Amino acid sequence: MNKKQSALHEKDGVSKPETTNISSAEKIKINRAKRNSVDEYVTQILQGNITFLSRAITLVESTNVKHQKKANEILERCLPYANNSVRIGITGVPGVGKSTFIEAFGKHLTSKGNKVAVLAVDPSSSVNKGSILGDKTRMEQLVTDENAFIRPSPSGTSLGGVAQKTRESIILCEAAGFNTIIIETVGVGQSETVVHSMVDFFLLLKLAGAGDELQGIKRGIIEMADAIVINKADGDNVKNAKIAKVEFNRALHLYPLKNSKWQPKVLTASALQNLNIDKVDEMIAEYLQITKSNNYFTEKRNEQNTFWLLSTINQQLKDNFYNNPIINSELSKEIINLKNGKTTPFNAAKRLLNL
Repeated sequence: MNKKQSALHEKDGVSKPETTNISSAEKIKINRAKRNSVDEYVTQILQGNITFLSRAITLVESTNVKHQKKANEILERCLPYANNSVRIGITGVPGVGKSTFIEAFGKHLTSKGNKVAVLAVDPSSSVNKGSILGDKTRMEQLVTDENAFIRPSPSGTSLGGVAQKTRESIILCEAAGFNTIIIETVGVGQSETVVHSMVDFFLLLKLAGAGDELQGIKRGIIEMADAIVINKADGDNVKNAKIAKVEFNRALHLYPLKNSKWQPKVLTASALQNLNIDKVDEMIAEYLQITKSNNYFTEKRNEQNTFWLLSTINQQLKDNFYNNPIINSELSKEIINLKNGKTTPFNAAKRLLNL
């Protein structure tokens, strides 16, 4: 076959120009620099620009020193416009339906004119440090809602099941005009205190018939919960959900009344069938009315700020310690001494701290 008659025959393309318009290239650089300036970030975030909000959160989560400096400047400028939302923490074991519940709850809130930001934390692998970050794919309807913003973040090494920079992300979301912030935790049942220390309302999702109803009498995460919602209460599971509700109610009444003067409640719901989602909203509104009238809401926020001040100091001291070149050198030596049985962990630690 003649090559020119082949369907695979290629024609000569347009030749590359010998020169580039330097003026245009410089303009692009100047515009890009301007777009990424702190002033531009703050202006766009306050206008509710989701793109700039996402970029700012990326800066907050970055470990790059320059990024951290810019993020801190943005946070300082946005802080006067924050603290005007309701912060809700939602946790539960994997498979309880957190993402489905949050989507149904979020859609209910946006239908009432609220702006909802979901800070969903995906568990990071302890082996390869990676995260799937698949929450956006699980909340297909909410992710397309113009009044909703979903930001999945890796939990990293945070024991609290929350990304280390979640609190800063809350400030940015509030400055962007979101009046309801939902934090979805990893839900591993460990160190959920961190979540409790940054939200106004702490919601625990449970499953009926999972064999853990009696776990309600144990201290821990149940004690921190402001409410328990038994999810997937539909179909054949309705009866089990009602039984679980009675069990959890009994367990909650064993605890003394909280400082908030709020008696934690137990509700049944089905996120999949959109059943009783409005009841959850009404319950949270009742909680806010009580805690704001007795000033507990403000007191709790002040306590949380103090907690995070001390936590930040502890984290900074830890970072300074491990980033010290002398410590790094001596730490390696002490580890070798430990392996050879020449010292104990406690004596080695004491020597390093004395440096």
